[in-house]
Amino acid sequence: MQTVRAPATSANLGSGFDVFGVALDRPTDVVRVEKADRTTIEMTGVGSQYIPEDPEKNVVGAVAEALDAPAHIQIDKGVRPSSGLGSSAASSAAAAVALNALYDRGLSREELVPIAAEGEAVVSGEAHADNVAPALLGGFTIARGGSVTAVDASIPLVACLPEIAVSTRDARAVVPTSASMEDVVHTVGSAATLAVGMCRDDPALVGLGMDERVVTPARAELITGYDAVREAALDAGATGVTVSGAGPAVLAPCPDPDRRHVAAAMVDAFADAGVESRAYQTRVSGGATLY
Repeated sequence: MQTVRAPATSANLGSGFDVFGVALDRPTDVVRVEKADRTTIEMTGVGSQYIPEDPEKNVVGAVAEALDAPAHIQIDKGVRPSSGLGSSAASSAAAAVALNALYDRGLSREELVPIAAEGEAVVSGEAHADNVAPALLGGFTIARGGSVTAVDASIPLVACLPEIAVSTRDARAVVPTSASMEDVVHTVGSAATLAVGMCRDDPALVGLGMDERVVTPARAELITGYDAVREAALDAGATGVTVSGAGPAVLAPCPDPDRRHVAAAMVDAFADAGVESRAYQTRVSGGATLY
Protein backbone atom coordinates (compact mmCIF):
# COMPACT_ATOMS: atom_id res chain seq x y z
CA MET A 1 0.00 0.00 0.00
CA GLN A 2 1.05 3.58 -0.67
CA THR A 3 -0.40 6.62 1.09
CA VAL A 4 -0.18 10.22 -0.09
CA ARG A 5 -1.42 13.47 1.42
CA ALA A 6 -2.07 16.23 -1.14
CA PRO A 7 -2.89 19.87 -0.43
CA ALA A 8 -5.76 22.09 -1.33
CA THR A 9 -4.79 24.64 -3.96
CA SER A 10 -5.90 28.01 -5.24
CA ALA A 11 -5.73 28.73 -8.95
CA ASN A 12 -5.83 31.95 -10.99
CA LEU A 13 -5.05 34.26 -8.02
CA GLY A 14 -6.97 36.95 -9.85
CA SER A 15 -4.53 38.03 -12.53
CA GLY A 16 -3.25 34.56 -13.54
CA PHE A 17 -6.34 32.96 -15.06
CA ASP A 18 -5.62 29.32 -16.03
CA VAL A 19 -1.90 29.94 -15.35
CA PHE A 20 -1.12 30.71 -11.68
CA GLY A 21 -1.61 28.37 -8.75
CA VAL A 22 -0.48 27.89 -5.15
CA ALA A 23 -0.45 24.94 -2.76
CA LEU A 24 -2.05 25.55 0.65
CA ASP A 25 -0.99 23.87 3.88
CA ARG A 26 -4.63 23.08 4.74
CA PRO A 27 -7.05 21.46 4.08
CA THR A 28 -5.75 18.22 2.49
CA ASP A 29 -6.88 14.96 0.86
CA VAL A 30 -5.41 11.57 1.82
CA VAL A 31 -5.30 8.82 -0.80
CA ARG A 32 -4.32 5.17 -0.21
CA VAL A 33 -3.73 2.72 -3.06
CA GLU A 34 -3.27 -1.06 -3.27
CA LYS A 35 -2.61 -3.11 -6.40
CA ALA A 36 -5.66 -4.79 -7.90
CA ASP A 37 -6.77 -6.46 -11.12
CA ARG A 38 -9.12 -3.58 -11.83
CA THR A 39 -9.58 -0.10 -10.42
CA THR A 40 -12.13 0.38 -7.64
CA ILE A 41 -12.70 3.51 -5.58
CA GLU A 42 -13.86 4.02 -2.01
CA MET A 43 -14.83 7.54 -0.89
CA THR A 44 -14.97 8.99 2.64
CA GLY A 45 -14.71 12.46 4.12
CA VAL A 46 -16.25 15.86 3.45
CA GLY A 47 -18.63 15.90 0.51
CA SER A 48 -17.74 12.34 -0.44
CA GLN A 49 -21.41 11.44 -0.86
CA TYR A 50 -21.53 13.71 -3.91
CA ILE A 51 -18.54 12.14 -5.66
CA PRO A 52 -19.12 9.05 -7.85
CA GLU A 53 -17.10 5.94 -7.05
CA ASP A 54 -17.35 4.73 -10.65
CA PRO A 55 -13.75 4.92 -12.01
CA GLU A 56 -15.04 6.29 -15.31
CA LYS A 57 -16.61 9.24 -13.51
CA ASN A 58 -14.03 9.86 -10.78
CA VAL A 59 -10.85 11.89 -11.33
CA VAL A 60 -8.57 9.19 -9.94
CA GLY A 61 -9.96 6.63 -12.38
CA ALA A 62 -8.56 8.71 -15.24
CA VAL A 63 -5.20 8.92 -13.47
CA ALA A 64 -5.05 5.15 -12.92
CA GLU A 65 -5.88 4.56 -16.58
CA ALA A 66 -3.25 7.05 -17.77
CA LEU A 67 -0.59 5.29 -15.67
CA ASP A 68 -1.86 1.80 -16.56
CA ALA A 69 -1.97 1.19 -12.82
CA PRO A 70 -5.17 -0.57 -11.68
CA ALA A 71 -5.69 -0.35 -7.94
CA HIS A 72 -8.12 -0.20 -5.08
CA ILE A 73 -8.08 3.50 -4.25
CA GLN A 74 -9.32 4.93 -0.94
CA ILE A 75 -9.90 8.70 -0.91
CA ASP A 76 -10.44 10.53 2.37
CA LYS A 77 -11.65 13.98 1.34
CA GLY A 78 -10.53 16.96 3.38
CA VAL A 79 -11.02 19.40 0.49
CA ARG A 80 -14.71 19.97 -0.18
CA PRO A 81 -15.91 19.43 -3.76
CA SER A 82 -17.07 22.56 -5.65
CA SER A 83 -15.11 24.76 -3.26
CA GLY A 84 -12.64 26.58 -5.50
CA LEU A 85 -9.84 24.99 -3.47
CA GLY A 86 -8.74 22.36 -5.97
CA SER A 87 -10.69 19.42 -4.57
CA SER A 88 -10.37 17.29 -7.70
CA ALA A 89 -6.73 18.33 -8.16
CA ALA A 90 -5.83 17.19 -4.65
CA SER A 91 -7.27 13.74 -5.31
CA SER A 92 -5.71 13.56 -8.79
CA ALA A 93 -2.28 14.62 -7.59
CA ALA A 94 -2.32 12.27 -4.60
CA ALA A 95 -3.40 9.35 -6.79
CA ALA A 96 -0.72 10.12 -9.38
CA VAL A 97 2.06 10.17 -6.77
CA ALA A 98 0.75 7.07 -4.99
CA LEU A 99 0.25 4.98 -8.14
CA ASN A 100 3.59 6.09 -9.57
CA ALA A 101 5.25 4.75 -6.40
CA LEU A 102 3.06 1.63 -6.15
CA TYR A 103 3.93 0.50 -9.67
CA ASP A 104 7.46 1.95 -9.63
CA ARG A 105 6.83 3.96 -12.81
CA GLY A 106 9.75 6.26 -12.02
CA LEU A 107 8.10 9.45 -13.27
CA SER A 108 9.15 12.82 -11.89
CA ARG A 109 6.65 15.21 -10.30
CA GLU A 110 6.85 17.36 -13.44
CA GLU A 111 6.05 14.33 -15.61
CA LEU A 112 3.06 13.55 -13.41
CA VAL A 113 1.47 16.98 -13.99
CA PRO A 114 -0.17 16.17 -17.37
CA ILE A 115 -1.25 12.77 -16.04
CA ALA A 116 -2.94 14.31 -13.00
CA ALA A 117 -4.48 16.92 -15.30
CA GLU A 118 -6.33 14.10 -17.08
CA GLY A 119 -8.30 13.72 -13.86
CA GLU A 120 -9.22 17.42 -13.96
CA ALA A 121 -10.74 16.87 -17.40
CA VAL A 122 -13.33 14.57 -15.82
CA VAL A 123 -14.64 17.52 -13.79
CA SER A 124 -14.13 20.56 -16.00
CA GLY A 125 -14.05 19.01 -19.47
CA GLU A 126 -10.47 20.22 -20.05
CA ALA A 127 -7.11 19.03 -18.74
CA HIS A 128 -6.01 22.17 -16.89
CA ALA A 129 -2.77 22.10 -14.89
CA ASP A 130 -3.21 25.27 -12.80
CA ASN A 131 -4.39 23.29 -9.76
CA VAL A 132 -2.61 19.96 -10.18
CA ALA A 133 0.76 21.65 -10.72
CA PRO A 134 0.93 23.22 -7.23
CA ALA A 135 -0.70 20.13 -5.70
CA LEU A 136 2.22 18.08 -7.05
CA LEU A 137 5.11 20.55 -6.91
CA GLY A 138 4.14 22.84 -4.04
CA GLY A 139 4.73 26.57 -3.78
CA PHE A 140 3.65 29.04 -6.45
CA THR A 141 3.39 27.60 -9.95
CA ILE A 142 3.07 29.01 -13.45
CA ALA A 143 1.54 26.56 -15.93
CA ARG A 144 2.00 27.70 -19.52
CA GLY A 145 1.35 25.33 -22.40
CA GLY A 146 3.15 22.10 -21.61
CA SER A 147 5.62 23.63 -19.16
CA VAL A 148 5.38 24.40 -15.45
CA THR A 149 7.59 26.71 -13.40
CA ALA A 150 7.52 26.31 -9.62
CA VAL A 151 8.75 28.85 -7.07
CA ASP A 152 9.17 28.22 -3.34
CA ALA A 153 7.06 30.76 -1.48
CA SER A 154 5.69 31.30 2.02
CA ILE A 155 2.83 33.78 1.87
CA PRO A 156 0.24 33.88 4.71
CA LEU A 157 -3.31 33.50 3.39
CA VAL A 158 -6.89 33.20 4.50
CA ALA A 159 -9.20 31.03 2.40
CA CYS A 160 -12.82 31.59 3.38
CA LEU A 161 -15.22 28.94 2.11
CA PRO A 162 -18.95 29.75 2.16
CA GLU A 163 -21.59 27.03 2.37
CA ILE A 164 -22.61 27.46 -1.25
CA ALA A 165 -21.45 25.58 -4.33
CA VAL A 166 -20.19 26.91 -7.65
CA SER A 167 -19.49 24.30 -10.31
CA THR A 168 -16.35 24.65 -12.41
CA ARG A 169 -18.43 24.41 -15.57
CA ASP A 170 -20.74 27.25 -14.46
CA ALA A 171 -17.78 29.41 -13.44
CA ARG A 172 -16.16 28.91 -16.84
CA ALA A 173 -19.41 29.74 -18.60
CA VAL A 174 -19.47 33.29 -17.21
CA VAL A 175 -15.90 34.15 -18.27
CA PRO A 176 -15.99 36.95 -20.89
CA THR A 177 -14.77 36.02 -24.34
CA SER A 178 -13.06 39.38 -24.98
CA ALA A 179 -11.36 42.19 -23.08
CA SER A 180 -10.25 45.74 -23.82
CA MET A 181 -6.59 46.49 -24.36
CA GLU A 182 -6.67 48.63 -21.22
CA ASP A 183 -7.83 45.64 -19.17
CA VAL A 184 -5.28 43.35 -20.81
CA VAL A 185 -2.44 45.74 -19.93
CA HIS A 186 -3.76 46.05 -16.37
CA THR A 187 -3.86 42.26 -16.00
CA VAL A 188 -0.31 41.85 -17.32
CA GLY A 189 0.94 44.44 -14.83
CA SER A 190 -0.90 42.74 -11.96
CA ALA A 191 0.37 39.29 -12.92
CA ALA A 192 3.96 40.51 -13.05
CA THR A 193 3.56 42.19 -9.66
CA LEU A 194 2.11 39.04 -8.11
CA ALA A 195 4.91 36.84 -9.48
CA VAL A 196 7.56 39.15 -8.07
CA GLY A 197 5.71 39.19 -4.75
CA MET A 198 5.79 35.40 -4.60
CA CYS A 199 9.51 35.36 -5.34
CA ARG A 200 10.10 37.89 -2.55
CA ASP A 201 7.61 36.35 -0.05
CA ASP A 202 5.94 39.77 0.00
CA PRO A 203 2.20 39.60 0.82
CA ALA A 204 1.74 43.28 -0.05
CA LEU A 205 2.92 42.76 -3.63
CA VAL A 206 0.94 39.52 -3.92
CA GLY A 207 -2.23 41.26 -2.80
CA LEU A 208 -1.67 44.17 -5.18
CA GLY A 209 -1.05 41.73 -8.01
CA MET A 210 -4.39 39.96 -7.50
CA ASP A 211 -6.30 42.96 -8.87
CA GLU A 212 -7.97 41.99 -12.17
CA ARG A 213 -10.97 43.42 -14.05
CA VAL A 214 -12.15 40.74 -16.49
CA VAL A 215 -12.63 37.26 -14.99
CA THR A 216 -12.88 38.02 -11.28
CA PRO A 217 -15.86 40.42 -11.44
CA ALA A 218 -17.83 37.91 -13.54
CA ARG A 219 -17.17 35.06 -11.13
CA ALA A 220 -17.75 37.22 -8.06
CA GLU A 221 -21.36 37.62 -9.19
CA LEU A 222 -21.85 33.90 -8.45
CA ILE A 223 -20.81 34.32 -4.79
CA THR A 224 -23.42 35.74 -2.40
CA GLY A 225 -21.86 38.48 -0.27
CA TYR A 226 -18.56 38.67 -2.15
CA ASP A 227 -18.25 42.47 -2.23
CA ALA A 228 -18.93 42.81 1.48
CA VAL A 229 -16.51 40.00 2.31
CA ARG A 230 -13.84 41.64 0.17
CA GLU A 231 -14.23 44.99 1.92
CA ALA A 232 -14.24 43.37 5.36
CA ALA A 233 -11.04 41.48 4.62
CA LEU A 234 -9.26 44.58 3.37
CA ASP A 235 -10.40 46.59 6.40
CA ALA A 236 -9.04 43.83 8.68
CA GLY A 237 -5.57 43.91 7.10
CA ALA A 238 -5.70 41.81 3.93
CA THR A 239 -3.43 43.11 1.19
CA GLY A 240 -5.73 41.88 -1.57
CA VAL A 241 -8.78 39.69 -2.17
CA THR A 242 -9.86 37.49 -5.06
CA VAL A 243 -11.99 34.51 -5.97
CA SER A 244 -10.13 31.27 -5.35
CA GLY A 245 -10.21 29.23 -8.55
CA ALA A 246 -13.77 28.86 -9.78
CA GLY A 247 -15.12 29.86 -6.35
CA PRO A 248 -16.95 30.12 -4.08
CA ALA A 249 -13.91 30.25 -1.75
CA VAL A 250 -12.47 33.73 -1.35
CA LEU A 251 -8.70 34.13 -0.95
CA ALA A 252 -6.90 36.92 0.91
CA PRO A 253 -3.13 37.31 1.48
CA CYS A 254 -2.17 39.23 4.60
CA PRO A 255 0.69 39.74 7.08
CA ASP A 256 0.98 36.86 9.55
CA PRO A 257 -0.23 38.82 12.60
CA ASP A 258 -3.45 39.81 10.78
CA ARG A 259 -4.59 36.35 9.66
CA ARG A 260 -6.90 35.74 12.61
CA HIS A 261 -8.56 39.16 12.24
CA VAL A 262 -8.96 38.74 8.48
CA ALA A 263 -10.46 35.27 8.91
CA ALA A 264 -12.99 36.49 11.49
CA ALA A 265 -13.95 39.50 9.40
CA MET A 266 -14.62 37.37 6.33
CA VAL A 267 -16.75 34.86 8.24
CA ASP A 268 -18.73 37.70 9.85
CA ALA A 269 -19.32 39.39 6.49
CA PHE A 270 -20.63 36.17 4.95
CA ALA A 271 -22.87 35.70 8.00
CA ASP A 272 -24.28 39.21 7.52
CA ALA A 273 -25.16 38.12 3.96
CA GLY A 274 -26.99 35.09 5.34
CA VAL A 275 -24.28 32.60 4.38
CA GLU A 276 -22.42 30.28 6.75
CA SER A 277 -18.71 29.90 6.05
CA ARG A 278 -15.45 28.50 7.32
CA ALA A 279 -12.11 30.29 7.19
CA TYR A 280 -8.80 28.44 6.83
CA GLN A 281 -5.81 30.33 8.19
CA THR A 282 -3.28 28.87 5.82
CA ARG A 283 -0.21 29.73 3.74
CA VAL A 284 1.60 28.75 0.54
CA SER A 285 3.22 25.38 1.24
CA GLY A 286 4.62 22.15 -0.15
CA GLY A 287 3.05 19.68 -2.56
CA ALA A 288 1.86 16.09 -2.26
CA THR A 289 3.70 14.02 0.35
CA LEU A 290 4.27 10.26 0.14
CA TYR A 291 4.43 8.55 3.53
